[in-house]
Amino acid sequence: MSQIWKNQAFNVSHADTSPFVGEGLRAFFEYRDLGIKDATQGKFGAHVIRAVPGMESPGSWHSHELDFQMVYVTKGWVVFEYEGQGEHLLREGSCILQPPGIVHREVRHSDEMELIEITSPSQFDTSDESAP
Repeated sequence: MSQIWKNQAFNVSHADTSPFVGEGLRAFFEYRDLGIKDATQGKFGAHVIRAVPGMESPGSWHSHELDFQMVYVTKGWVVFEYEGQGEHLLREGSCILQPPGIVHREVRHSDEMELIEITSPSQFDTSDESAP
């Protein structure tokens, strides 16, 4: 049985034992769960997300009902557009904090794009939105 410290369990995730899967929010991305959801009893979530080569984003406007969402790009580049903030090109080493409920969309990305996303909570609702 795992020991729990302040509602968190010790967790290690290795790339060679935690594969990418196509089951996630967007069909043009693949997701690798880092085990944070289970280790924090759902309070936080963390994924490595990578582009599926040759697949493009439909650029759908949406928002998320959550408390925290941070994205850090580790490879390639991605363009997001935010209501009231315009388009932002994020490249390797870029980090963005997306405030709760901000209306946004993924516009385009490189085939080699890979990023880390951290959210709270791990599960949250996503709503389709009209273009601002």
